[in-house]
Amino acid sequence: MCGIWALFGSDECLSVQCTNAMKIAHRGPDAFRFENVNGFTNCCFGFHRLAIVDQLYGMQPLRVKKFPYLWLCYNGEIYNHIRNQFEFEYQTKVDGEILLHLYDRFGIEKMASMLDGVFAFILLDTANRKVFLGRDTYGVRPLFRLLTDNGFLAVCSEAKGLLDVKTSMSTPAKITPFLPGHFEVFDLKLNGKVQSVQMDRFHCCTEEPKHAPHNILEGLGTGFELETVKSNIRILFEDAVKKRLMAHRRIGCLLSGGLDSSLVAATLVKLAKEEELPYPIQTFSIGAEDSPDVAAARKVAAHIGSEHHEVNFTPEEGIRALEEVIVHLESYDITTVRASVGMYLISKHIREKTDSVVIFSGEGSDELTQGYIYFHKAPSPKAAAEDSVRLLEELYLFDVLRADRTTAAHGLELRVPFLDHRFTAYFLSLPEEMRVPKDGVEKHLLREAFKGLNLIPDEILWRRKEAFSDGMTSMKKSWYASLQEHIESEVNDSQLENASDLFPFNPPKTKEGFFIRQIFEKHYPGRCEWTPHYWMPRWIKATDPSARTLSIYKPDKDQRSHQAAFV
Repeated sequence: MCGIWALFGSDECLSVQCTNAMKIAHRGPDAFRFENVNGFTNCCFGFHRLAIVDQLYGMQPLRVKKFPYLWLCYNGEIYNHIRNQFEFEYQTKVDGEILLHLYDRFGIEKMASMLDGVFAFILLDTANRKVFLGRDTYGVRPLFRLLTDNGFLAVCSEAKGLLDVKTSMSTPAKITPFLPGHFEVFDLKLNGKVQSVQMDRFHCCTEEPKHAPHNILEGLGTGFELETVKSNIRILFEDAVKKRLMAHRRIGCLLSGGLDSSLVAATLVKLAKEEELPYPIQTFSIGAEDSPDVAAARKVAAHIGSEHHEVNFTPEEGIRALEEVIVHLESYDITTVRASVGMYLISKHIREKTDSVVIFSGEGSDELTQGYIYFHKAPSPKAAAEDSVRLLEELYLFDVLRADRTTAAHGLELRVPFLDHRFTAYFLSLPEEMRVPKDGVEKHLLREAFKGLNLIPDEILWRRKEAFSDGMTSMKKSWYASLQEHIESEVNDSQLENASDLFPFNPPKTKEGFFIRQIFEKHYPGRCEWTPHYWMPRWIKATDPSARTLSIYKPDKDQRSHQAAFV
């Protein structure tokens, strides 16, 4: 996890512009480099490094003797970099070096499609005067771009690093997230300005990735017989966790006590022992002392034998953190903000109190395996399958955005095995009827696949997912209830009634939405398009994204929900 920043054809002196790169310094606390491009005086790269792989040669922009005309700045991890099926001669141990070799041999599209990992990259080819941008299938690693009418291109890991970039335009330049699963090609002119000449998708989540045939997994079966499917799910999920063990820094795992984070943590601990990592895996949960999540996570940690840490959470602490969380998120989506607070605070604890830097988490499972409560209301398996793909394609706006910003804010690197390209493509290839909730239980197929293995306790394996964000707070009063009470004192009825006049784009429908939007507009005025729409459940009429809006939701004193942030 790093912070990348680049300018091509700057309208302003680079020494003035480079201060903007410091706005993402939190993403890479270990080192910083600012480098001009030879022969292009108004082009430059900025890089903030979090050192995870190859401590010696890991600084960027990455350049190697074999390709002196290539400059690479990337944020991410390439898990298949050590497989030498193409007999490349590597000059470093940096995982991203394979991008240079793949590009040289196959060109940009095949290069991007052959990468097994999470990434956002800026690749400059001065010999052919081309600039390339690309981002992984689910946008696990962030990337934003600013392009002016006169061809000035600015790129950054977070939008805040582009906000005050000086341009010759009379109105503020549009800053947009780069689309996941896509690459873009620019012609680079002699004056450093660019022109976009190609924008294409290199992978979508329903396609088996092109790198899959190069990774032979023993035991994978064919056909859709239930036992075969369950075995394949286990094999592919374990492979997704195993490949993500690549790190020279200590690995830990967020553990809510819900199904998804428990499967990740248990598989991680098992593989860490097999790989003989020289330290125990640390697991982390957050909540009030009497919260359901903390109790469930404690049970899982004892079962799997992790070194478990519990972080105490109070609603007051959450309310105090709200503004800084919104600043890091660059979003005013209600459920994203609400679920980010706990993840932000636990990441802060991990950075300040432990030496774990690489953090595994369970993001993506709810979207992939139809884990949200509203899937019980799907009119058909086909509709449910289509919505699952929609959710996966929008992850970069919501859950993946939350997971990246809340961990990156504290210089941690997130790893999300449920969003492994091969695992997700296989799961989405299964018959629609196999993937829907069954017997009143969501994610039934995933639970069934791990049944009888004693990987996690049975009561956790079949633990229901319910409302957002309640699981980490007190049984007496939830985080949601405490937040609403605070907002009641901050926003009055007349303000909400006039919300559509003040905020015509995505007008908030609730006081909570109004309160969050006010904070967002204070820091990012005029940038409301960064949240194109609110995350909302389907197939019901709802003004709030919480599971409470569904009639199927029945909170139980012994089985309150686990927080969406960690499941």
